[in-house]
Amino acid sequence: QVQLVESGGGSVQAGGSLSLSCAVSGDTYYIAWFRQAPGKEREGVAVINTGSTNTYYADSVKGRFTISQDPAKTMVYLQMSSLRPEDTAMYYCAARTTAYFGSWFDCLRQVNFKSWGQGTQVSVSS
Repeated sequence: QVQLVESGGGSVQAGGSLSLSCAVSGDTYYIAWFRQAPGKEREGVAVINTGSTNTYYADSVKGRFTISQDPAKTMVYLQMSSLRPEDTAMYYCAARTTAYFGSWFDCLRQVNFKSWGQGTQVSVSS
């Protein structure tokens, strides 16, 4: 069973940077970051194939966020830069343990990920 623990959230001013970490135990196929703002649905932000290290980003964060993993595959990171107030949300790390044969866009949906961390809060002030 996969266990995930996020860390690294905090408060930052618009234009600033934050880095989130997700400690991963267990074998995975994909690790993704999702976020949920108050009153909004949870949305996928970025995903990495932990074998190939191929990545995919939601349009809202493309060019500003970077997902990566350490060589031991025990940590996945989300480096966030040029942060905006609309990036304010609870950020969750999630894992999928099997291959996905659809599009990256379709993969990055919470229904496709069965293991979840507890979340870490990111707040961006204007």
